Amino acid sequence: MGRGFPEGFRWGTATASYQIEGAATEDGRGPSIWDTFSHTPGKVLHGDTGDVAVDHYHRLEEDLGHLAALGVGGYRFSVAWPRIQPTGSGPANQKGLDFYSRLVDGLLERGIAPVATLYHWDLPQALEDAGGWPERATAGRFEEYAALVVGALGDRVEVWTTFNEPWCTAYLGYASGIHAPGRTEPAAALAAVHHLNLAHGLAGRVIRSLAPSAALSVTLNVHLLRPASDAPADVDAVRRADGLANRVFLGPMLAGAYPEDVLADAAAVTDWSFVKDGDAASAHVPLDNLGVNYYTPAVVRGWDGASPRVMADGHGDSAASPWVGADDVEFLPQPELPRTSMGWPVDATGMTELLLRLHRDHPGLPLVVTENGAAYPDPVGADGVVHDADRIEYLRTHLDAVGRAIDEGADVRGYYAWSLMDNFEWSYGYDRRFGLLRVDPQTLERSWKDSAHWFAEVARTNRLP
Repeated sequence: MGRGFPEGFRWGTATASYQIEGAATEDGRGPSIWDTFSHTPGKVLHGDTGDVAVDHYHRLEEDLGHLAALGVGGYRFSVAWPRIQPTGSGPANQKGLDFYSRLVDGLLERGIAPVATLYHWDLPQALEDAGGWPERATAGRFEEYAALVVGALGDRVEVWTTFNEPWCTAYLGYASGIHAPGRTEPAAALAAVHHLNLAHGLAGRVIRSLAPSAALSVTLNVHLLRPASDAPADVDAVRRADGLANRVFLGPMLAGAYPEDVLADAAAVTDWSFVKDGDAASAHVPLDNLGVNYYTPAVVRGWDGASPRVMADGHGDSAASPWVGADDVEFLPQPELPRTSMGWPVDATGMTELLLRLHRDHPGLPLVVTENGAAYPDPVGADGVVHDADRIEYLRTHLDAVGRAIDEGADVRGYYAWSLMDNFEWSYGYDRRFGLLRVDPQTLERSWKDSAHWFAEVARTNRLP
């Protein structure tokens, strides 16, 4: 008998709108920053775009069938803001709302709980043209958008998540420029951090008002950072990186205040004048659970400023660094560990460590692993099937790590595998495949990899084989 999980533990899979939907110009959808970015030469591998993606918009019933066959209890999806408000303001586009209404109803008919994310990176281009997330007005637009979506779908959605990985939105979009909108402006990135925090609080109150019986959540890619040694410079490097990556969101969202050391560390980049009185408190709305995305740990040390700076963090392949305010920190390679196709080291112990850290720091707050998974080459076997033993092993070890965290007291309520199916992997286009289901790049036909059968068995039995 393999490891069992608590009764009621929720098994699910996850996707994001721009990565799967396609239908980029249909039924009133407006352009997003990812439409613009992916159509800009040199920004996405092979020039790939999400114009068609994996055509989920037209294959909704088929994909709902796969979810039902997997036997999952929850499906985490995101709503495309420009499908609801083509320019980011004004009345709702009814055809956009209708699509998500069909999705939610289809999930409920199959006994699958809808878990909706309001924002997974596809900002309407018109709002970016007006300044994007570095502008305070964008938080107000997000509050209005949230009211339209929650007002339409209401209590049919079990969990409302405000944001997915605001770290990526702010730092990869506005500091390193490797994600849309592709800007490299460190001060703007920190302004984006703040306005994402503020928007979370504004939208959270909308959700509480319009869907009082639904659960409220936010999903953060909380970085698991380890010092290269016990040397004071390395320990302080962890503190600095943790502050600008994790506590700059956890502080306002969970406690209503920015940590003083974080404000001080970034003082050379910004004077934080965009933080108005009461903003940090407004960012705090009590959550029903915290979504946690985990893929890989990082090892950091203090940089001496003389030798070439090492940035083996998975986000160091651009001229600009996303680590605003942590310019004296290096991210070391971990050659002793195997790697996924993303180049990310595989170390499941980091999952346990991260969940326990959040449990200790925020007692009483339930946790849900909202993303975890791995990209691998996924060759098709002679029998036409992807035999992805490497992905199964990744999932097995990480689920065991979740179980260890539960054994040690962490209140973890569920696990959502990333991803339901192969899709548009942002700046890597269709070159990186995370799916439990293979999507044929020419026909878009879905087929189950071995990992899909394995995960379905886990979901059915509530234990590891």
